[in-house]
Amino acid sequence: MTSSAIQPSILFVCLGNICRSPLAEAALRARLEEAGLEADVDSAGTGDWHVGSPPDPRAQSIARLNGHDIAAYRGRQVQDADFRRFTHIFALDHENLAELKDRAPADATARLALLLDLVEGMEGEPVADPYFGGEEGFHTTWDQVDRAARALVARLQS
Repeated sequence: MTSSAIQPSILFVCLGNICRSPLAEAALRARLEEAGLEADVDSAGTGDWHVGSPPDPRAQSIARLNGHDIAAYRGRQVQDADFRRFTHIFALDHENLAELKDRAPADATARLALLLDLVEGMEGEPVADPYFGGEEGFHTTWDQVDRAARALVARLQS
């Protein structure tokens, strides 16, 4: 990913859009602000179970612990228009990447990739899904998405 005259627009996608992808969105928003860069950033899920719901309380807690308030975020499902609206769509695991590739309309322009492919030494790995675990899993997820956000900002700056 390189910078160009077009402002980057980035969508993070996990299954339900209440844990991993909202945390990735918050991490990137924070890193962009620190770097003085602008981008359109959002998150979504491939599933529709949590449309309109706020992020998981544990995700909100870890975000707050890291200085970010995500309470106003609301879950949404990926739409066909997202494949044209965003320049890049990052899936947080292989299953969601496969689902995105299957759903991509013929006129899609977004580049699809696995988020941790941005992080040296983590290529091909999924972001840890903390949903069925305890608080510690959310710390791991935050660390991973924050590392990816830092790597993404570094690419945007180059």
